[in-house]
Amino acid sequence: MSDAGTLDRDTKANARQPGAHFAGFSSAFMVGLILPLATALLYEAAFRLGLVQARLLPPPSRILATLWELAASGELATHVIATSLRVLSGFAIGSGVGMLLGAVTGSSAAARRFLDPTLQALRAIPSLAWVPLFILWLGIFESSKVALIAVGVFFPVYLGVMGAIANVDRKIVEVGRVFRLSRAALTRRVLLPAILPDFIIAIRSGLGLGFMFVVAAELMGASEGLGYLLVDGQQLGKPDQILAAIIAFAVIGKLGDWLIVIASQPFLSWQDTHQRGA
Repeated sequence: MSDAGTLDRDTKANARQPGAHFAGFSSAFMVGLILPLATALLYEAAFRLGLVQARLLPPPSRILATLWELAASGELATHVIATSLRVLSGFAIGSGVGMLLGAVTGSSAAARRFLDPTLQALRAIPSLAWVPLFILWLGIFESSKVALIAVGVFFPVYLGVMGAIANVDRKIVEVGRVFRLSRAALTRRVLLPAILPDFIIAIRSGLGLGFMFVVAAELMGASEGLGYLLVDGQQLGKPDQILAAIIAFAVIGKLGDWLIVIASQPFLSWQDTHQRGA
């Protein structure tokens, strides 16, 4: 059997069943609910016993009632869909450009010296500083909101991809050459697996920042979206509505992150780390 065939056999032997990934993360997700649920129950009990005043921090029962009212009226779905579409659009644009420029600067030292200083300077600009410029350029409609989210997503993806490619260990490339892999096979079976863990982390960070930037984006004249729901609750003095919007942000943000993790696991089955073996 050829050396390349041996490498293929070893790679397949280390693969895991897809169902095991889903079951493992489902279990971890349920365990992760213990702390927030316990905190909510303790605060609810303290409110019921009169130990805390709930004027500015409503009890979980009131927040859940607000969520139910928003869901029953259809408002919650409208706001969640509007926010999710903005984040997905900005995420697609920002991550796409970030991957492209990250690949260029990571693989070429000359490109890195030419482009990276400017991009790092742009990264230091606060997110809200872009708001008046995007409004001037693109107006107050969807284009400016998506552009702001794309800016937030771009930088973590760019940094993650650039760092992952630039820091590939020279020794693993030499191993691929020892197995007489072609350039395409070397990229597919050595370089891509080497950068994939850092790339997944960069994508997760980019999505998280996308949800952070959407709040600033929805301050730009939005009439729907969870950011609008936050501002509306603040103006009307409704802390339960503010917390309901925050919880909705947390749920859809965590769901998006969880989907990325689940989708990436089949491609990371070759990893043999301490946490994976625990």
